[in-house]
Amino acid sequence: MKKYESDRIRNVALMGHSGSGKTTLAETMLFEAGALSRRGTVEESNTVSDYHDVEMDRGNSVFGTLLHAEWRDHKINIVDTPGYDDFVGEVLSALRVVDTGIMVLAASDGVQVGTELIWQQTVQLNTPMIFAVNKLDHDKSNFEQTVEQAKDRFGRSVTVVQYPLNEGGSFNTIVDVLKMTVYKFSAEGGKPEKLPIPAEEKEKAEQLHNELIESIAENDEGLMELYFEKGTLDEDEMRAGLKAGLMKRQIFPLFCVCGRRNMGSGRLMGFIDNVAPAPADMPPKKSVDGSELPCDSNGPLVLFVYKTLSEAHVGEMAYFRVSSGKLHSGMDLVNQANGGSERVTHFFAVNGKKRQEIDELYAGDLGATVKLKDTHANQTLHEKGKPIAMPAVAYPSSKVRTAIRPANAKEEEKLAASLHRLHKEDPTLIVEHSQELRQTILHGQGELHFTVVKWSLEHRFGVQAEFIPPRISYRETIQRSTKGHYKHKKQTGGAGQYGEVYMVLEPYTEGMAATPDVNVRHTDEIELEWGGKLVYQNCIVGGVIDQRFLPAILKGIMDKMENGPLTGCYVRDIRVSIYDGSMHSVDSNEAAFKTAALMAFRDAFAEGDPKILEPIFEVEVIVPDEYVGDVMSDLPSRRATIIGIDADGHYQRIKAKMPQAELDGYSTALRAMTQGRATYSGSYDGYAPVPHDLQDKLIAAHKKSEEDA
Repeated sequence: MKKYESDRIRNVALMGHSGSGKTTLAETMLFEAGALSRRGTVEESNTVSDYHDVEMDRGNSVFGTLLHAEWRDHKINIVDTPGYDDFVGEVLSALRVVDTGIMVLAASDGVQVGTELIWQQTVQLNTPMIFAVNKLDHDKSNFEQTVEQAKDRFGRSVTVVQYPLNEGGSFNTIVDVLKMTVYKFSAEGGKPEKLPIPAEEKEKAEQLHNELIESIAENDEGLMELYFEKGTLDEDEMRAGLKAGLMKRQIFPLFCVCGRRNMGSGRLMGFIDNVAPAPADMPPKKSVDGSELPCDSNGPLVLFVYKTLSEAHVGEMAYFRVSSGKLHSGMDLVNQANGGSERVTHFFAVNGKKRQEIDELYAGDLGATVKLKDTHANQTLHEKGKPIAMPAVAYPSSKVRTAIRPANAKEEEKLAASLHRLHKEDPTLIVEHSQELRQTILHGQGELHFTVVKWSLEHRFGVQAEFIPPRISYRETIQRSTKGHYKHKKQTGGAGQYGEVYMVLEPYTEGMAATPDVNVRHTDEIELEWGGKLVYQNCIVGGVIDQRFLPAILKGIMDKMENGPLTGCYVRDIRVSIYDGSMHSVDSNEAAFKTAALMAFRDAFAEGDPKILEPIFEVEVIVPDEYVGDVMSDLPSRRATIIGIDADGHYQRIKAKMPQAELDGYSTALRAMTQGRATYSGSYDGYAPVPHDLQDKLIAAHKKSEEDA
């Protein structure tokens, strides 16, 4: 393969909602560039991009796949990303290593919710963006509506460069208002015939041409002066202005393509190599310490590993960007995260599962390597003695969770090891071994995310696993002040046990009044590991309980708070005042006072109007206008409290507070309710009392489980 200097490299990511045709477009781009002799299809499961077994089995992209095409003395690296937001981690990883994003919109569907979520990430990363309206041959294609939606959602900087002359089933002609020409394709697509713009389209084309010129000129003072002077800009001036505006995110050019019929992809690729920025054109990246790292092949060698993936017969593949310097075969590098040494012996230019070994990569290029000892996604490799760490990809918080267990109890260790591997490959999959819930909890981005996890466990690792409902981290507390007393007296021959404790239990709140009728000698405020507080007050007078027994009393209280009286869940937000008791000169010991305190706490708790608390999440649902009624009607049935609704273009943002017990499974329900067009995010908000009927059920279930144990 030819070697490409940094100025001859272009890195793009194909992004967009599921079903927009990204994988088909990628296939067509490779075919147009001569990298393929025959185009595959998603339906036949033979595309270069969706080559993993799970993707062929499911018929949609799951991984961000690295591809490349050699086009007019340029190398265009293409990352084809998944459309479902369950796999948003793949999109974010790709955005970290490309220089331009291509947002693919289906003309039949318009702008979808998933597209907007991706857009927010490009805003944060300041990624230059190109739009490609695909599926113009669809019977329901509506180019004008799609463009208007794009302008509404992403701003008026979305600027038409091309429009279809005859969309729908007969689509075969594109009007290009940058070059002011018509591209007419044969039924097989490919290289088009160039024709003059028909007379009946002249006015529309001229209007869009002038709008394009104005959009280009208004972002550059020099071009604006030229425009005022000449009344127009030539093609070279427009191209220069487009590049400047693209890099500043002041203009988002919009093109027409039909990936399925191979129409328009060549023009899009020509624009990429002519106008899209090379890696060295982009502003220097910032390292973790804030220093700038220009994309310079003469600089220190730095590789940012954005993804790792274990593949059969290959081992673990590490995908990387050469952030700086020049990579040669056999170089020894240092992993900045763990200090380990890694030798990069073999590395490849990648087209899906096809890899071509090469011996040199320049700054800005993307590649893959194998047999790294201990390097994973989000880690930086650098030259010895030149430490540099690039920032890790910031992944979103989890949306859904499930508990998991092996179908065969003997495979617990195998399941744990497999989940560890999957987390290394996909950092958005969080594995939690919860001691409190006594379950292994998976946190992910959606139900489809978990479906793929289960598929991978079964087919890649040979582990049969069961997904079961996750338990809820309930809490217990009291609602009124109460007193407790217990005398622990035990005589079995020889030294006995004796301890007597009197206490006041109160529900704790910040800034509450002093406990009445007691003389507080010392107060300990304990921040509980599980949230909330325990305030422990020593109110003993006259030495009725020796000071050396007070820690044992506290331990007895803590033991019961760790195994609450109602359901065995943690107790929180309690103030305990130890105000009286008695001891025996011989039989009193720490064990006796610990037991007396535990029993006194238990009895007092039962009289304090005990209440079970449940975790509440603040939820924001982004839903198209036409589904707002369904979502609003459904939320109260999930015990959600709606706290606001705001219009956002063609969408509504509904804010609500929902118990976690109802939030589990909401992702699937919302997808079914809105045909997959709505999404939500949630964050922990606090604890609130459960309804009385639910409290009774939880107490009864706990009692039954203890009886069955």
